[in-house]
Amino acid sequence: MKRASLVCVALFSLVPPLALAQAPRGYYRFPAIHGDTVVFTAEGDLWKVGTAGGVAQRLTTHAGQETHAAISPDGSSVAFSAEYEGPTEVYLMPLAGGLPTRLTYEGGHAAVVGWTPDGKVLYATTTFSTLPEVQLAAVDPRTGARSPVPLSQASDGAYDQSGTLFFTRLPFQGSHTKRYRGGMAQQIWKLEAGAREALPLTADYPGTSKTPMVWRGRVYFASDRDGTMNLWSMDENGADLRQLTRNEGWDAAFPSLSDGRIVYQLGADLHLFDIAAGKDAALAVTLASDLDQLREKWLAKPIDYLTTAGISPDGDRIALTARGQVFVAPAKQGRFVEAARAPGVRYRHARFMPDGKSLIALSDESGEVEWWRLPANGVGKPERLTHDGTVLRFDGVPSPDGTMIAYDDKDLVLSIYSIPEKRTLKVATSPRGGFGGTAWSPDSRWLAFAVPAPNTFSTIQLYRVDDGATVPLTDDRTNSDYPAWSPDGKWIYFLSDRNLQSVVAGPWGAYQPEPFFASPTRLYAVALAAGERFPFQADDELHPEKSDEGKKADERKAGAAEPATKPEGRTPAAEKPKVSVVVDAKGLQERLFEVPAPPGDYGSLSTNGQRLFWLSHTASQPRKATLEALDVSNKEPKPKTIAADVKEFELSRDGKKLMVRKGDDIAVLDASAGEKADFAEKKIDLSPWKLVIDPREEWHQMFVEAWRLERDYFYDRHMNGVDWPAVLKKYLPLVGRVTDRAELSDLLGQMVSELSALHIFVYGGDVREGRERVEPASLGAELTRDEAAGGYRVTHVYRADPDYPDALSPLARPDVDVRDGDVIEAINGVATLSVAHPSILLRDQVGRQVLLHVARPSGAARDVIVTPISPGREADLRYSEWELTRRQRVEELGEGQIGYVHLRAMGARNYTEWAQGFYPVYDRAGLIVDVRHNRGGNIDSWILEKLLRKAWFYWQPRIGQPYWNMQYAFRGHVVVLTDQRTASDGEAFAEGFRRLGLGTIIGMRTWGGEIWLSSSNFLVDKGIATAAETGVYGPEGEWLIEGRGVQPDIVVDDLPAATFRGGDAQLDAAVRYLQGQIRDHPAPVPPPPAYPDKAWKPGRP
Repeated sequence: MKRASLVCVALFSLVPPLALAQAPRGYYRFPAIHGDTVVFTAEGDLWKVGTAGGVAQRLTTHAGQETHAAISPDGSSVAFSAEYEGPTEVYLMPLAGGLPTRLTYEGGHAAVVGWTPDGKVLYATTTFSTLPEVQLAAVDPRTGARSPVPLSQASDGAYDQSGTLFFTRLPFQGSHTKRYRGGMAQQIWKLEAGAREALPLTADYPGTSKTPMVWRGRVYFASDRDGTMNLWSMDENGADLRQLTRNEGWDAAFPSLSDGRIVYQLGADLHLFDIAAGKDAALAVTLASDLDQLREKWLAKPIDYLTTAGISPDGDRIALTARGQVFVAPAKQGRFVEAARAPGVRYRHARFMPDGKSLIALSDESGEVEWWRLPANGVGKPERLTHDGTVLRFDGVPSPDGTMIAYDDKDLVLSIYSIPEKRTLKVATSPRGGFGGTAWSPDSRWLAFAVPAPNTFSTIQLYRVDDGATVPLTDDRTNSDYPAWSPDGKWIYFLSDRNLQSVVAGPWGAYQPEPFFASPTRLYAVALAAGERFPFQADDELHPEKSDEGKKADERKAGAAEPATKPEGRTPAAEKPKVSVVVDAKGLQERLFEVPAPPGDYGSLSTNGQRLFWLSHTASQPRKATLEALDVSNKEPKPKTIAADVKEFELSRDGKKLMVRKGDDIAVLDASAGEKADFAEKKIDLSPWKLVIDPREEWHQMFVEAWRLERDYFYDRHMNGVDWPAVLKKYLPLVGRVTDRAELSDLLGQMVSELSALHIFVYGGDVREGRERVEPASLGAELTRDEAAGGYRVTHVYRADPDYPDALSPLARPDVDVRDGDVIEAINGVATLSVAHPSILLRDQVGRQVLLHVARPSGAARDVIVTPISPGREADLRYSEWELTRRQRVEELGEGQIGYVHLRAMGARNYTEWAQGFYPVYDRAGLIVDVRHNRGGNIDSWILEKLLRKAWFYWQPRIGQPYWNMQYAFRGHVVVLTDQRTASDGEAFAEGFRRLGLGTIIGMRTWGGEIWLSSSNFLVDKGIATAAETGVYGPEGEWLIEGRGVQPDIVVDDLPAATFRGGDAQLDAAVRYLQGQIRDHPAPVPPPPAYPDKAWKPGRP
């Protein structure tokens, strides 16, 4: 026995330590409870575990996300939302395990909420709404029949046994923030069976009350009434309020109730609250999992994550920064080098140093973003250069002698770091918006940079390194950028917007034409010293054409001679500059020449002395760019197009090569290339390029970086009074619990919500998805199964503005002409009654021809060809019907006196909505500008400017009606409609409308987000936790709108049941108000005065 025991011990000692570890703890979300069983989401899959905790059992394995579980009342099955074919739909599976059954085919985000008393799955969707609203709908697992709950707004809810629905009226408002009090604050309402309207239950509290659950005559819910989201209860009339849990600083999320117990998420854990005992405890849950999403991951296409690319000094290699790692690729043949990769470190903006042997890059290895030097061949350790980082730094430009790096940062400071002296020099600060182009002189003694003046115009300044003096090259009378030194140091070329010639000739014409500068930019050159002859100036008798030998001597003098032989195929170390730049400050701005090139919309100027290179942008959207070149010559040179559809380019330091990026391809072209260079022939082969990721390292890095970027971008340096380092300390330990990218986003959302600011969104990132992306198509109509009629009856074809036929439903097109009441009997020859829903037959048919067999109510049948649309396009179509019916309602109620415009958002494309809606009715007596559900943007000033135009005189032609100046100025009364979902710039428009005295606001208090953002602080996997960057305040010295919203002058609520039945109380109130104003304060066009009598009569002076 003793010998056997020794053998066992020996064998036991050979088992790897990891194999003896306990099952891992995961990150648990979306719990559901029934009896003694809890189902939750971890690793993107569904798991189940007992209420006593323990090792959980996996229920689903698909690569997509399975969330929002709800166990059936009998405990036999679980409904959930999943992405098995791409779109998030409702599925049902046995709780014991088995094949899931798909219940919806909506192509949108169908989120399971629970179950109805009669055994239907209750879920949240926008599919039944016209104005985009989250509504509740029920789907019958037995028949697949779907029906909306008769409420225009409801995001979750629960029924009691009498059929009363307790529901949260509004959905999550989208921005991660604690203690939200804006117009979108969630409130609990109830709709009793048979009632005409729902009633609010939690209106006594302006914050959040959500996720109602019913148990023995009481309603249980989550609320942040004590500053933290905790569990509360009330009676069924909203009285007798009781607090159940008292968590501090950690918000309860996704509660679920069964048999007197509530399970909910807290941080990364599940908690179970026993109502009768008043006891709250964490569930000790582990996962029997191989944690597949924590394994090393190989990216086959790193170019998708490319952030910067740069060319080597002689163009034989390029440096690539992608997914936080740095690589060097040969332009032709050679070794693909991984120049730098460190665990949990992100590199940014890698560039070659002038010696070609090393790179500089930004790295966050130290905890701050610092400059490091990396070996270009990947051999050797990176060297940290700077030690003074406190804020995010941006792209750096090394000096030609390799001793300095010029860069700017998020604090709007331009600096130079001296590598030999190991110190940082402050060059300039920007009053707004950062810096433009930056360029070193050939001798490294001067730095040219573009910086905006207080009037916003970009100016170009010259900074002398020796003494810190700054010499202005341009002033703030013009907008100038992209300085480029000639290699001989005698000239600076730059771009400037001085061709201010409008392509619109005058204010006359439809839609109020306005001036537009399509080609504002010209190229200019400044002689740095007096007496220099402009290279483009024609020869004359005093300056005859030079001989070939003279030209070669000039080239050698300019530093354009062939470089020395490279040792071992690499660029030699930076040599002592051959030129010494002299800047004669006196009269500098007067030594200005215009380069003989046509004007355009230009950017990114460079020169090698023989040519100027720049990007020429189109005026149309989406903007495209071509790479153009102009010979520096006095022989009437013409620009040449080197490449089209260019994203970016960079000239090599020796001036002989161009790195050009088009789409996902990069090529190195000769700088002397002619018209339309052969890009494909010079394209760099990036197909062998792959990179490996350790998810745990990357998630840790991303979490810390998201925290740091929030610090560096947030509008208040004091972080709204929040102890931001303490926030990192609080949440960072939970990163170790994260097992997939969606969980990291959840944790990021918890962290950034501590700032209690809006415009902080968490989205994107490398979330695992399934291989299948099968999108259901739509016919643009509501269909109802009709067994007696032999198919699916068309109950309603969605309508759109008939003046724009491209927006019509596929069934409404004249050559199709399928109408309400028609029956679709077959799709592509398959009987529609043979499937649970016609969408099954329309999967993967978006944009394809589909054959329908359709019968009229009269019995006549025919075949038609239609082209189905995407779910997104269908949602747009439903929205268009809402807009059309609002306009028609105003026309009818307002008797043709009142115009109507709806703006969905405040982006450039939404100006089309303004043009289509406003100009046809600009001469009405009243106008409704409807910004309900406006998603924001940045064109509030465009719209307010139009409404501010005031007519001050009138034209009276010989025949016809008088008309006024200030073309299309609106002379009548104006109302703006707002609701809870009026957001961001929509709110700014509404507030500006009132402050400028333009009219009256009617509706509901708005979202409350008015700290603007750029959405530019992306993480390495293209995910983001945006930052609220620019606050808005009024002349009275108070922050505007943020956290509360815009309060309307007249409060009118579109109640959920009445609105579902077709009512629009807000619109009706606006019409009535305007009718009163038109009646009481008419503003007719004044009649012209009597014509003068100018006939001469005796005695008249």
